[in-house]
Amino acid sequence: MTNPVLNSLTSPPTGMTVAITGSTGMIGSAVVRALTPLGAVVRPLVRRPARNENEISWNPEDETVDVARLEGVDAVINLAGESLAQRWSDGVKRRIRDSRVKGTAALSRAIASLATKPRVMLSGSAVGIYGGRGDETLDESSTLGNDFLAAVASEWESATKPAVDAGIRVVELRTGLVLSPDGGALPKLLTPFRLGAGGRLGGGQQWWSWIALTDYVNAVTFLLGDASISGPVNLVAPNPVTNDEFTRVLARVLRRPAFFHVPRAALTLTMGEMAEATILASQRIRPRRLLEAGFNFSLPTLEAALRAELSA
Repeated sequence: MTNPVLNSLTSPPTGMTVAITGSTGMIGSAVVRALTPLGAVVRPLVRRPARNENEISWNPEDETVDVARLEGVDAVINLAGESLAQRWSDGVKRRIRDSRVKGTAALSRAIASLATKPRVMLSGSAVGIYGGRGDETLDESSTLGNDFLAAVASEWESATKPAVDAGIRVVELRTGLVLSPDGGALPKLLTPFRLGAGGRLGGGQQWWSWIALTDYVNAVTFLLGDASISGPVNLVAPNPVTNDEFTRVLARVLRRPAFFHVPRAALTLTMGEMAEATILASQRIRPRRLLEAGFNFSLPTLEAALRAELSA
């Protein structure tokens, strides 16, 4: 991954103490790497007893948080959640929901109870909240979907209500496909493409709303500093592409052919409902609120983003 170019900061979090869930994940670890050189003190929430004074214990499934250790925190970034990239049994769907909703509710109640409350909470959400919408262009004012992922994301955002009611500025990070070779969907695509077996998925006309990990990190830091922004924010680049275009651009960047086609039926047979709700869903999303706030995307086009993230 390229080093984030923090060229869009409203107010760098120098000296800010930031508690973060999901700090060891692909996105969370990149956020930690970016905040630390800016002078922020990063305090990870861990699902075990704290091993040092910096760590904060919590158990999202049991909805417990070591509230006392949250005292003095200026900001909270909540990125924890069960991976979507697995076949969805009833048990997996329950874990997907509970890991997001229960954990967020517990964390929101905990910070709302503090004598000195954090100034801001950035809490995870997903563009799946809009459901599959074909070619319709969507932004933060659009209506929400009604499928499983939309319902989970809606509950996930609603779980921040205790923090909102306590007067804490809360931003819901409606995240699209995050591009990084270190995790998420991109590494799963790279292997067949590098072997010359890449190609479009399903009909290829479904819209993919993506963001380079570099710009995701920049946006998180921007949102920490811009006190005027609260509520839902789409974390996607301003130039979504169809899966067919994504396929052609990735093949060009990797200098590999992309003649193959994986039929929709094959994807649903192997991955079930997860395929329909993620890689086959069409979501053409615009980051209206980031653009209106003056955020500057350093990698606004897919080819530039892939070349930077893959160092191609």
